Amino acid sequence: MSPAPSVSYSITVRLEFDAHSAAVSEITSCIEEHGGSVTALDVSASGPQRMRADVTVMTAGNEHAMEVVEALRDLSGVELGKVSDRTFLAHLGGKLTVESKVPIRHRDDLSMVYTPGVARVVKAIAENPDDARRLTIKRNTVAVVSDGSAILGLGDLGPLAAMPVMEGKAALFKRFANIDAFPICLDAHSVDDIVSHVKAIAPVFAGINLEDISAPRCFEIEDRLRKELDIPVFHDDQHGTAIVVVAALRNALRVVGKELETSRIVLSGAGAAGTAILRLLRAAGARDIVVTDIHGIVHEDREQLDGRLPWIAEVTNPRGLTGTLQDAIRGADVFIGVSAGNILTADDVATMADRSIVFAMANPTPEIDPAEAAKHAEVVATGRSDFANQINNVLAFPGVFRGLLDAHARDVNDRMLLAAAEALADVVSPDELNPTYIVPSVFNERVTKSVASAVERVAREDAGTVDAITGAMRVVYADEIVMPTD
Repeated sequence: MSPAPSVSYSITVRLEFDAHSAAVSEITSCIEEHGGSVTALDVSASGPQRMRADVTVMTAGNEHAMEVVEALRDLSGVELGKVSDRTFLAHLGGKLTVESKVPIRHRDDLSMVYTPGVARVVKAIAENPDDARRLTIKRNTVAVVSDGSAILGLGDLGPLAAMPVMEGKAALFKRFANIDAFPICLDAHSVDDIVSHVKAIAPVFAGINLEDISAPRCFEIEDRLRKELDIPVFHDDQHGTAIVVVAALRNALRVVGKELETSRIVLSGAGAAGTAILRLLRAAGARDIVVTDIHGIVHEDREQLDGRLPWIAEVTNPRGLTGTLQDAIRGADVFIGVSAGNILTADDVATMADRSIVFAMANPTPEIDPAEAAKHAEVVATGRSDFANQINNVLAFPGVFRGLLDAHARDVNDRMLLAAAEALADVVSPDELNPTYIVPSVFNERVTKSVASAVERVAREDAGTVDAITGAMRVVYADEIVMPTD
C-alpha cells in the first residue's frame, strides 16, 4: 500500500515567478502531476513583472517532497527560495513551556510565592504529606516516562530521540484534559534502573504514564511501580490501546448484531498492546479468543512459550486450535491486529464469518489494506488518521488520568479501564452508529468528560470500599485548604 500525501510530510516552498495569468496554474499543475497536493498559496510580494508566494504542499514522504521541489526548480521562469518542513517547524524549540499560575509583580507577591512565606507551606506539607496534592503542582501533574526503547514502532532510538514524542504526549494531556504533564526521558536501561529513577521523581507527580518502553521489560516495570508507588501507574501502549479497542469493538458488534460473549475473536500480536487487549476483553466478557504471534497460534502444547505466553495459552483458545493466523481466522467474527503490516489478504478475510469485523492497527502499515479488508468485512478500523474508525489512544488516556487525578486515586485497575471503555463507546449514540463511525472523533468535547467521569466514579467507589473495610474514619477527597496551626 503506497502512502498517500499527508500533512505530516507537508512542506512550504517560497517561489518567485513571472506575474502572468497562467503562472499559478502552471505551478499547481506541476505539483499535482508529481503526486503532491496543494493546500495553500499565500502571496507575500507582488510587482509589475514578478511576484513571490509561499506554496504549502502535502507530500507522501521525504523523497517525494524532494521530487516535488526538483520539479518546481525546473519550471521556466520560477525561482526557488526557502523550503520549510512544516512538521520540523512545529517542533522548533520544543512544544512545551512552563508558566507561573500566580503573578509576581512586586515584593509582596515575591514574599508569598517564595521566601519567607513559602516556609509556612513547606512546614504544613511536612506535617501532613497529603497536603502536597492541594498545595503543589502534584495535584494536577503527570510524568510521561520513557527510555526510548520502543518509539512509535521505530525501535530503540534512545531517550533523546524519544523527547519529541513525550513532548507531544504532554501537549495532548494539556489540550484534552488540562493536565500538566512533563516529558521524562531516562538514560536508564535495566528494569531496576528505570524503577529506581521513577520512584525517585514520583513525589512531584500525581500519576505516571509509561510510554514507548519495549516488551517484555515494560510488564515488570509497570508491575513493580504499581506495587511500590502510592500513585496510579498507567502504561498507555498497553492500557490506552486496550480501552479504545474494547470501546470500538462494543460498538462494532452492535452494528453487526453480535454479542461479545459469543463472538469468536482472533488477536494477532502477543506483545504489550496485545496482552493488555486480551486482559480487558476478558474482563468485558469475551470468552472465545485465539491469540497468534510470529510462530502461529498460541496454545499450551506449543514449544515457543515464554514471558506472558504461558498465561495467554492458559486463558485463550478454548477450541484447541493449532496452526497459522490463516487457520485461526477461518470462521472468526473478529480480527484484531497489533502486530505487523501486510500479513492478511482479502481472501483470508473472506474465510471469516458473515458480517465480520477487522481492526488492522499496525502502524504505519496495517495488517491488511483497509480497502481490501472492506471487500468482505462489514466494519473495518485502523490506527491511522487517514481512514475511517481510527483506534487512537488520545481517546482514552487524557480522560483516564483526569478521572484518576480528580479522585486522588492511588492506583488504577481493570474496573476503571473497563468503565473508561464503556463510557467511550457510549459517546457514540445509537443514531450516530454505523460501519464507518464506531468511535468518536478525538475532538469530540464529550470524550474526555465522559471517560473521566466514569473513571473517577469507580476510583471513588474502590477507595470507599477500602475505607469501609479498614474502618478508617477520614475524609478521603477533601480539597479545602485548612488553616495550619503555627
